[in-house]
Amino acid sequence: MNAESTPSSQLSAEDEVAEICQRLIRFDTSNFGNNDGSGERAAAEYVAELISEVGLEPIILESAPGRSNVIVRVEGTDQGLGALIVHGHLDVVPAFKDEWSVDPFSGELKDGMIWGRGAVDMKDMDAMILSVLRDMQRKGTRPRRDLIFAFFADEEAGGDYGASWLVEHHPELFEGATEAISEVGGFSATIDGERAYLLQTAEKGIAWLKLTASGRAGHGSQISEANAVTRLSKAVTRIGEYQWPISYTDTTRAFLEGISTMTGIEFTDGNPQILLKELGNVARFVGATLQNTSNPTALNAGYKHNVIPGSAEALIDVRTLPGQHDEVLAKLRELAGPDIVLSSIHEDRALEVPFAGNLVDHMVAALGREDPDAIVLPYMLSGGTDNKSLARLGITGYGFAPLRLPAELDFTGMFHGVDERVPVDSLKFGTRVLRDLLINY
Repeated sequence: MNAESTPSSQLSAEDEVAEICQRLIRFDTSNFGNNDGSGERAAAEYVAELISEVGLEPIILESAPGRSNVIVRVEGTDQGLGALIVHGHLDVVPAFKDEWSVDPFSGELKDGMIWGRGAVDMKDMDAMILSVLRDMQRKGTRPRRDLIFAFFADEEAGGDYGASWLVEHHPELFEGATEAISEVGGFSATIDGERAYLLQTAEKGIAWLKLTASGRAGHGSQISEANAVTRLSKAVTRIGEYQWPISYTDTTRAFLEGISTMTGIEFTDGNPQILLKELGNVARFVGATLQNTSNPTALNAGYKHNVIPGSAEALIDVRTLPGQHDEVLAKLRELAGPDIVLSSIHEDRALEVPFAGNLVDHMVAALGREDPDAIVLPYMLSGGTDNKSLARLGITGYGFAPLRLPAELDFTGMFHGVDERVPVDSLKFGTRVLRDLLINY
């Protein structure tokens, strides 16, 4: 019996999570960072419809035409407990069909997996949240604390039209909330033959910077002693080739010590690469959390082959460790040099929260009830999430989108990659763990 043939009143979260994930992927919510927001409104209306079907009254709030956010609050039985925000984002990074083996917006089911842009980041988690919410409502299951379910716009471009806008303009929606859970944590990785779940307790800060070099415009055949392109190229090279030193936070140290315990390989501050080699594909994902990074990502100068331009620009994607943001920006100004103007396009804080406390205990316990041999480790995300915006309200955020994954699946390599896919069995596992958490916490 499948979700389509099962009476609605008898559906469980596991019955419908795959179909919801597929349908979400079919909304092209590509975010090019230009405030287009194509598809976000339609996806938000679908989400609101799913929530309304089970007797709740969600609200859709637009920060700009089409930039749509969905919020609904479920009242808990103990109003003395702080509310928990369970949130996802509806936008995705762009995908180009010619690069994929399937249509990236088809939500195709193949080889036991759902394929498409957002299958990993993060319409899989959106589907788990929605299916668990609907299951709880259908069965009349009340949570202990208020649960605030939020589906944000614009996460992939920094959240200016999504979580950040809501925090600034509608903080009352999050009244009483003390903690939050969202994406990029709780998934499994196979390390030395054992399965470990990586719970995200930290994420790097963001600084999207622009470098601008000025010079003297002129004919391309002339000698140019003040060439903007040359000045910019030197600055970009210095920044791109700079080797940031290894630096451990509480999270990264605890993670590597946990890997050391699992593998029996000694962890030393001077050579973390020995342990990173044990992580397989996950090493790429977490390796960048051991240092700050500054990667040139775009160049723009000139308009004709024989014209020396008067200015040139470059974009730099900078990710900073907790507590080091100002220090990193100062170093980048030094590397850029006096002839370069460094300006900020978007900045946001790094986060680091304890791998301890009541919520963490409940997340670990929920995983353990589904996978009794589970090892749970804290880790830092090299990217960022909407928890950055919620942190401005004093809300402690974790990454917890639980998935038990096949050892051979390069899950972390599919974030913003080609041929994103998630196993249906992993989604069903995640709904069980998430439901357990939301009922018992």
